[in-house]
Amino acid sequence: MGYEFLAIEQNEGICTLTINSPRTLNALNTQVLDELGRFVDSIGSDVRVLIITGAGKAFVAGADISEMSSKNYEEGLEFGRFGAGVFRRLEQLPIPVIAAVNGYALGGGCELACACDIRIASERAQFGQPEVKLGIIPGFSGTYRLAKLIGQGRAKELIYTGRTMRADEALSVGLVNSVVPDEELLTKVNEIARMIVANAPIAVAKAKQSIAEGYDMNADEAIAFENRLFAECFSTEDQKEGMAAFLAKRLAEFKNK
Repeated sequence: MGYEFLAIEQNEGICTLTINSPRTLNALNTQVLDELGRFVDSIGSDVRVLIITGAGKAFVAGADISEMSSKNYEEGLEFGRFGAGVFRRLEQLPIPVIAAVNGYALGGGCELACACDIRIASERAQFGQPEVKLGIIPGFSGTYRLAKLIGQGRAKELIYTGRTMRADEALSVGLVNSVVPDEELLTKVNEIARMIVANAPIAVAKAKQSIAEGYDMNADEAIAFENRLFAECFSTEDQKEGMAAFLAKRLAEFKNK
């Protein structure tokens, strides 16, 4: 399957997806979103971790304003639903997704990063939801996810003012997991990815499911849900292998079964 605006590399279970439209600062138009959605839907079981980054000096600088400028209500509704749907499918992948934020992550770019499981930023990264400066609001689930990640107060300030947040501030409010020098970004992200790939894939998937679905449950429901997923792990070959390897003081060889 060919893509015009996506570059894809895969090695030992780690897939790196680069949004590759540096001339537009990787702006999200309908074609880029369509390609991203088709890619997400095509990911096979051989991919254990997905890394998303951007080409050039931007992660994603936002949605394509030239495309949005002439839209009416119905077209705006369709575009918002389309982008939000792609990000939701990305968020629901059973594998960990890491955003390697190499530069501007504004508007749809910040929303894309928020849909990932882990966010690692370079020192030059900048985050923001400047949509109110254009007469709109975040349209790809930004008001929902940003508030979940950094709290309502901080999310409201960032969205209402439309200001930009530097990487160090993003780290201080919990929007990103860590900040590294620009030249070390992909090295750091791949280091994390390799650590994940070394673990039992079914267990990692169930951990992601437990966190994601349990988050909006009350305590008793979330704990019971975690208990069920915990028990399900004991019906896997990987659990038997993992514990046997631990007792034998050897490296486990997980089969995703």
